[in-house]
Amino acid sequence: MSSDLNKTSGQYHSTKGNVVEAIGNVTGATSWQNSGAKEHAEGEAEYKAAQVKGAAEGAKDQTKGYVDSVIGAVTGDKAKQTSGNIQQEAGKAKKDANTT
Repeated sequence: MSSDLNKTSGQYHSTKGNVVEAIGNVTGATSWQNSGAKEHAEGEAEYKAAQVKGAAEGAKDQTKGYVDSVIGAVTGDKAKQTSGNIQQEAGKAKKDANTT
């Protein structure tokens, strides 16, 4: 599994592992069954780890955006408040996309 977590890569390896395992099941090749099952499990783990990482990054961005928005509102800095609101919404969207 790559150290760079990636949902697409994880999904690809999960699916590929299923296909390889199915071919092993049809042909009776236990080496294909085993390697397919292993690749599927690793792909699922990579996908889930990337999902957790994305949700955490989204929550962090959402919180930082909220803080910037509040600071902007308190100090009267409308640009900081607006950019904070944008960052907060983007962080929420990233978090939500990775928690479903």
